[in-house]
Amino acid sequence: MEFKDYYKILGVSKSATEKQIKKAYRKLARKYHPDVNKDAGAEQKFKDIAEAYEVLKDTSKRKMFDQYGADWKDGPQRQQYQQQNRGGFNPRGGGFDFGNQGEYSDFFESFFGGQRRNSGGRSSLKRKGEDVNATISILLKEAYTGVSKRISFVISELSPEGIPVKKTKNLNVKIPKGIKDGQKIRLAGQGSPGINNGPAGDMYLKVNIQTDALFKVDGTDVYLNLPVAVWEAALGTEIKVPTPVSTLKLKIPADSSQGKKLRLKGKGIPSKIPGDLYVVINIVFPSSKDKEALELYEEMKKLNFNPRVNF
Repeated sequence: MEFKDYYKILGVSKSATEKQIKKAYRKLARKYHPDVNKDAGAEQKFKDIAEAYEVLKDTSKRKMFDQYGADWKDGPQRQQYQQQNRGGFNPRGGGFDFGNQGEYSDFFESFFGGQRRNSGGRSSLKRKGEDVNATISILLKEAYTGVSKRISFVISELSPEGIPVKKTKNLNVKIPKGIKDGQKIRLAGQGSPGINNGPAGDMYLKVNIQTDALFKVDGTDVYLNLPVAVWEAALGTEIKVPTPVSTLKLKIPADSSQGKKLRLKGKGIPSKIPGDLYVVINIVFPSSKDKEALELYEEMKKLNFNPRVNF
């Protein structure tokens, strides 16, 4: 039988550390795994790599190989060695049984995910592609009406050499009206492609509603601070107020106090259960620097009015 130089197979020196051996193995295993490399001889190359790693990762096996070289299996301590390491050594055939669990199989299950099954004597790993997460910002108005956006995001896929690479993907996405701040949209099959004909992953798009200069959002409810003159609050009036998509006429009741909330039912974000629009009264006083306003305040001082009567 031809002597296999395990160090040469992994491309490392005899003084290589366990970490260097493991790194070399992983790099070569990705390249030559038969499920990603269809070249002739790739499967045998992968088996040689796995066999070399199975020996060199184990301190006692590596010591035997270093000491006896081509005859390491028939060294003077072979019998004792077989008894102590029967889990990884097949005494009947004098070779290795890679059908048992080993680090190389664990590594590929974690790398490719999915299940292993035999097909014509070869391992076939089928794995769903990775899910992808992204975030997009929209205007409050667009949460009311819905909008289409073009997004770009990065997915992972295997190169022809079987190495994971990053790729930018562009997609037109329809954001439905009624979306809430922080809500996620699932786009099935728009994530990274699957391995070995496995299904593609999904895209999860988080939608953030941008901060608005006039409006504050709380779930599906929307709040507007409305400046109102002191006499409008005292006497009552009708005012045109903005909404994120239009304007409405709003009746301000007489004797409205600072911070009073006026509810416009169903005028919030139009989700399955529409939110409400709350108009919050913010009473504004004329500046006393204005001569006419100052004269008016002097007249008001003559009123028998005590705002602290309950103190």
